[in-house]
Amino acid sequence: MTVRVRFAPSPTGMFHVGGARSALQNWIYAKQQGGVFVLRIEDTDAARNKPEWTEGILSALEWIGIERTSYEGPHFQSENAHEHRAAAQRLYESGRAYYCDCTREDVQARTGSQHSGYDGYHRDRGLGPGEGRALRFRTPDEGETVVVDLIRGEPTFENKLIEDFVIARGDGSPVFLLANVVDDMIMGITHVIRAEEHLPNTPKQQLLWAALGAEPPIWAHVPVVVNEKRQKLSKRRDKVALEAYRDEGYLADAMRNYLMLLGWAPSGDREIVPWSVIEEEFRLESVNPSPAFFDEKKLRAFNGEYIRALPADGFVAACQPWLTGTSTIAPPPWQPDEFDPAVFAAVAPLAQTRIAVLSEIVPNVDFLFLATPTIDEAAWAKAMKEGSAELLDAAISAFEALPSWEAEAIKAALEAVGAERGLKLGKAQAPVRVAVTGRTVGLPLFESLEVLGRDRALTRLRAARVRLV
Repeated sequence: MTVRVRFAPSPTGMFHVGGARSALQNWIYAKQQGGVFVLRIEDTDAARNKPEWTEGILSALEWIGIERTSYEGPHFQSENAHEHRAAAQRLYESGRAYYCDCTREDVQARTGSQHSGYDGYHRDRGLGPGEGRALRFRTPDEGETVVVDLIRGEPTFENKLIEDFVIARGDGSPVFLLANVVDDMIMGITHVIRAEEHLPNTPKQQLLWAALGAEPPIWAHVPVVVNEKRQKLSKRRDKVALEAYRDEGYLADAMRNYLMLLGWAPSGDREIVPWSVIEEEFRLESVNPSPAFFDEKKLRAFNGEYIRALPADGFVAACQPWLTGTSTIAPPPWQPDEFDPAVFAAVAPLAQTRIAVLSEIVPNVDFLFLATPTIDEAAWAKAMKEGSAELLDAAISAFEALPSWEAEAIKAALEAVGAERGLKLGKAQAPVRVAVTGRTVGLPLFESLEVLGRDRALTRLRAARVRLV
């Protein structure tokens, strides 16, 4: 048997990080088993689907390493609409489904509770098809449905507790439960690896598989992804869009490494490992069924480690979209002709050890490419204390007198200026840093001054001195 897995997102918004994790798990499992990874776009919600969302899914998958040549598809669920309706009709004709025209209010009136499920009112009334009549599956009255799950063992559901659920709406269109099963049958899916939130639907789908005369796939329900409050990640509340992390400057390798740790861990006391190790060691049976915490702070730290591990030229190349304003990323504050690749290359090693996401490169180096620095007013107020004017005067004189403009000489000169005023270097350099870079924190000051050049540095120091008058 050839293993066939599928990833079946809906093109109704940005690509969820939880979906990205499921895609990676399916993709790796298929590769391990010598099987096929199928991409199916579940596009039957015409009111919410947009072509750009589909392209966004394809682009996001490619970003995390699932290239378009490595999977079958994309297939579109809407292409199987005829088969969905045919399956619904077969279930009705075989007596496994019946029509019902009850509204939710009708059920509530009969049961006396707004929380009760459907009460089977039309199960044996012989109502035929008609406008506004939904088709319900006739759930067995007795017995159990056992779901064989590679992660969760054998969850067992009493059939009498499963209501007669709707499989086709009043307009005749099949609902997700049936369409999903029919699609999996058509595509020969052997393993369904998906999020835990779908587990309550699984006994219903398994009953549908049996009623349609086919063996269900092997199930694996991976843990739900939660935020720091242990709430399921929500598009309305949490930062969940994979594209947002990509555009902020997270590296694909860091992201997919981190995503694979949501519910699973490689051998040994380690988390940051080569992708080849993950591909070799990942096992569905080893996935922890407990909720997985998506920790943005940990992801950020991960990304910083990956950035620092880049070769120098790789780091320079990775920063280019933010330095040049290409793609969907916001343009930098300087004009294109103001950017000097050689100057950036000179400070890149300093920046590489200090940023956690690539977008942070711009505020770290903007002072090098702007005619005048963008002053952070809060930083100015913090740095420019009493005596700062005199300190800037002394620094200007000392810098003008330096025989060579090198970091160590600049540092020694400012250290001496501070010592004359009873200031340690950290205090002495604060007004100089803000005057030159506009900020109180950033790249190492003296190396930055060396790259900036004596003339530009002195111009900025003099401008700051004038402002203090």
